[in-house]
Amino acid sequence: MNPAPLIADPARSMLAADRALEGLGIQVLSASEGRATAILTVVPEMANGHGIAHGGLVFALADTAFAMAANTFGAGIATAEASISYISPAHIADELVATAEVSFHEGRRMIVDVMVRAGDRTVAIYRGTGRALRPAG
Repeated sequence: MNPAPLIADPARSMLAADRALEGLGIQVLSASEGRATAILTVVPEMANGHGIAHGGLVFALADTAFAMAANTFGAGIATAEASISYISPAHIADELVATAEVSFHEGRRMIVDVMVRAGDRTVAIYRGTGRALRPAG
């Protein structure tokens, strides 16, 4: 029997409040110690005019993995900027796996690198900068 997925409490709280992931078909498998994994299976409704996965959905998957990895250190990290390089297309029925790792963390700023793969094939490489949100008030 596989152990339950390990999701750090701050990331788990964020997931519980997220209303977008279910509609996008994104599932978070793990999030702890500055690392996270999220998956998305490409269905026909996710295909663009070229018959491949819409880039915005690939970005959303990568950004979700980013957020989960970043928020394992404490809730309140949001994306300040991000870039993505699309390496190869994702096709209908591909299971996309996004693995994220915090590569820099100092003060209120962090950088997270994310690889999105379909099997052994790299689909995209994402790098995001996160900043801790200031308390409201």
